[in-house]
Amino acid sequence: MGVNFIKLEELLNKWQDILRLRDWDIKLKIVDKEWRKSGDIKIDMDDKKAVMLINNNPKSTNLEELVVHELLHLKLWGMDQMLEGFINQVFGTNEDDMKKEFAMNQLFIMLESTVEDLTKGFLKANGCEEELSFGRLQKLIDNEIGC
Repeated sequence: MGVNFIKLEELLNKWQDILRLRDWDIKLKIVDKEWRKSGDIKIDMDDKKAVMLINNNPKSTNLEELVVHELLHLKLWGMDQMLEGFINQVFGTNEDDMKKEFAMNQLFIMLESTVEDLTKGFLKANGCEEELSFGRLQKLIDNEIGC
């Protein structure tokens, strides 16, 4: 079936205004191949350009939630990069360093949970009545109970 590209464009335009990201050039790209993610965003901070990648068969069932989530990653990108830089300064660039791996994992866990909390808050504050996606969690439940 696939995602509705026109709906995605409408959501992107709506949320670029709400999140004050109108000064960014953001392009949507649908990913048609098998992909473990529902979405991602690639960012060029120097040119203020980004490409939002959306899985044509996303695990997320709420497209608005998905768009807001990816735009919030864009909004927080500078802080994300600063914290990664600090971790590299403290632990170096050795990817096999268990302390560095721990610090990076904690950063990504905090980043994702913060982005998801902000996403839920923005959706609620802007009257989104569509149910939040339980895609990742639902898959775990289905695997556990054998559905």
